[in-house]
Amino acid sequence: MKKNKFRFWILVCIVAISGFSQGMLLPLIAVLFETSGVSSFLNGLNATGLYIGILLASPFMEQPLRKYGYKPLIITGGFLVFVSLLLFPLWQSFLFWFFLRLLVGIGDHALNFGAQTWITAFSPEHKRGRNIAIYGLFFGIGFAVGPLMVPLVNINESLPFIISSLLSLFGWLFLFSLKNEFPDQEFHMSSFKDTFKRFASAWKYAWVAFLPPFAYGFLETSLNGSFPVYGLRLGLDVHHVSTLLVAFAIGGIIFQLPLGILSDKLGRKKILRSVLFLGFITFTMAGFLENSYIALNICLFLAGMFVGSTFSLGISYMTDLMPKNLLPTGNLLCGVFFSFGSLIGPTIGGLFIQLFQSISFFTIISLLYLTVFALTLVNRES
Repeated sequence: MKKNKFRFWILVCIVAISGFSQGMLLPLIAVLFETSGVSSFLNGLNATGLYIGILLASPFMEQPLRKYGYKPLIITGGFLVFVSLLLFPLWQSFLFWFFLRLLVGIGDHALNFGAQTWITAFSPEHKRGRNIAIYGLFFGIGFAVGPLMVPLVNINESLPFIISSLLSLFGWLFLFSLKNEFPDQEFHMSSFKDTFKRFASAWKYAWVAFLPPFAYGFLETSLNGSFPVYGLRLGLDVHHVSTLLVAFAIGGIIFQLPLGILSDKLGRKKILRSVLFLGFITFTMAGFLENSYIALNICLFLAGMFVGSTFSLGISYMTDLMPKNLLPTGNLLCGVFFSFGSLIGPTIGGLFIQLFQSISFFTIISLLYLTVFALTLVNRES
C-alpha cells in the first residue's frame, strides 16, 4: 500500500511538471511570435509541432511499453522534454522552435502515456475516478502556473525556458526511485498491423470516451495558443491575458477532484454529459461578455470548473468500458484524440481569428462542446 502511494505521488508530480512546461510554452511562444510580427495563422501552426510529435510517436509507444515496462518509457520521455526545453533559448527561429516542440511532444507523450496507463492499471475501480482526477488535477495545476512565466520575458526571454527545464530535471531524477512494472501481457504484439487491429478493437468498445479528450485538447491549445493573440487584439495586455488563462485553469483545478469523486458515485456518462453542456453555455456567455475583463474572468473560471475535467473523466470512462488487456491501447488512443484536438486547435483558432474578425473567438469552442454533447446522447453504452 505504501509502495502504491509513493509511486502514485511521484507519477502525478512529474505529470504536474509536464503540464507546467506545456502551459508555459503555448502562450509564451504565441506572445513572442506576435510581438515579432508573425501572423496568427503561422503562430498557431507552430504550436502544432508538439501535437504532431505526439501523433507521430503514438504508433510506436505501446510495443516498448509492453517490452520494457512503464519506468524506462517515462524516464526516456522526461529526459527528452528536459533537453528540448534547455535548447529553446539558443536560437529564436520558427523552424527550430517547431522542431523542438516536436521533440517536447514526443517526450511528453511517452511520459504521460506511461504514467496514465500505470495509474489506471493499479487503481481499484472504486477509486479510479478519484485517482485519475488527481492525475488531471496535478497536470492542471502545472498548466495553470505555466502561463505565469510569460511576464518573465520582460526580464530575460530565456528565463522561462531555463526555469521549466530545471523543474523537468528535478522531477526526472525522482523517477529512478521507482520499481519497474509491466502491463498485462496475455497477448503478443509482433507488428504495427497488430497495433492498428487493437486500435480498431478499442474504438469499438469506447469510441465515446475518446471524444472528451479530443474536445479538451482542442480547447486547451486554442485557448492557450490562439487566445493570447485574440486577447492582444481585443486590447488586453500580456498580464491580463495570462490571468485570464489562469482563471480558467484554477476553475478546472477546484472542481477536478469533486467531479472525479462524483463520477465514481453517480456514473461517468451522467457527469460527462452535464459538464459538456455547461461548457457550451459558459463559452457562449464568454463570447457575449468578452469586452469586459471582469466578466470574461468569471466566464472562463466557470468554464474551467465545468470542462477542465473532461480529459480525466474521459480516461476514467474509457477504463470502465475497456477490457483490461486493452487498457494500454485505450490510454494511447485517449492521448491520440487529445493530440489530434490539440493539433487542429491552434491552427483552426488562428485561422478563425484571421478570417472572422467580427465573430467571437469563443464561438468555435462553444459549438465544439455542443457537438460532443450531442454525440454522447447517441451512445448506448453504460
